[in-house]
Amino acid sequence: MTTVPAARLAAFYFAYYAALGAFSPYWSLFLQSRGQDVAAISVLMSLWYGTRIVAPSSWSWLASRSARPVYWLRTGCVLALASFALFLLPLDFGGLFVAMCVFCFVWNAVMPQFEALTLSHLGARSERYGRIRVWGSIGFIAVVGGFGLVFDHVSIAWLPVLMLPLYVALVAGSFANDYAQAPAVPAGEPRFRSHLVRREVLAFFGIALLAQVSFGPYYTFFSLYLEQHGYRPSALGAYWAIGVAAEIALFFASARMFARWDARRVLLVALASAALRWWLTALLPGNAALMALAQATHALNFAALFAACMKLLADYFPGRMNGHAQGVFYGFSSGIGGVLGAWLAGALWRIDGGRSAFLAAGAIAAFAAIACALELRTRTRAG
Repeated sequence: MTTVPAARLAAFYFAYYAALGAFSPYWSLFLQSRGQDVAAISVLMSLWYGTRIVAPSSWSWLASRSARPVYWLRTGCVLALASFALFLLPLDFGGLFVAMCVFCFVWNAVMPQFEALTLSHLGARSERYGRIRVWGSIGFIAVVGGFGLVFDHVSIAWLPVLMLPLYVALVAGSFANDYAQAPAVPAGEPRFRSHLVRREVLAFFGIALLAQVSFGPYYTFFSLYLEQHGYRPSALGAYWAIGVAAEIALFFASARMFARWDARRVLLVALASAALRWWLTALLPGNAALMALAQATHALNFAALFAACMKLLADYFPGRMNGHAQGVFYGFSSGIGGVLGAWLAGALWRIDGGRSAFLAAGAIAAFAAIACALELRTRTRAG
């Protein structure tokens, strides 16, 4: 049994999610500091998800046909660093739009490839994924909390300057990692498309899309939502940190979780908890204690959901097919689902400052949970 290079894999996750820890909570505030209104911010943030429709699948398709697929990972990281540097310039909406298109396209090509790289080392030991991925959550929480304290005293306009070193670390991490020696696809193995069109796989992708749509108001406007209810930047960072701290605990326990429960049951619980979380956020945003409780459920409705999705993808698409599957998964769920979620958030935001957006998110998560329960019952009867 080959040794898994856990430290090198973990370092890459740390750098990637540290950068995301600066982007997700604070980028909308940075865009606001550049003079963009809610409608413009919704459009710009939707590019983060829109590029996921084509970038992950196209880059992963190229990597899966390359003799050295890691070259595509490294190219994506280098281009992400170069394109992010554009935000140091004083750009107006048009400039920000172009910069976001380029940056998001190359940035969104990175993680699906690295997920496939990680799973190539884990092989049949995919239950160990959580203990490596958790270092991404640690990077996220370190940056989101630290930057929140910084922005109590420094203008949010400094955000790109502070983030740039994180992308330098990401480039270094890409050159420190490589794929495991992957076996050739066995003769007679069903092609990727035949795996993709199975009923249970299509149901899984549909449920994952709905889950991502429900996260739209959170990823697009949660920081603005809390700010308009009187929370300081350090408090914003603290709330994001609470969610990721709970996520870290879940990832550490993920191997034991999947040893006890089927990934589909974990997915069902995650979706049900998401519905409750968004409804609580919609109805009681001024209650600091309940907001902290809602954020703590991130352990279930993000970490457990994500780990379950990775486990199911490894089961549905073994071997070299997994890299292509990762691209399709990110493109469909995070891409199309993310665009729809950002659009939903922007469309409903003007009604009552976010309340309707989070209520709708809760309803979508509840619908996904019902679909998951029906799929689980169908599978149980078939078994």
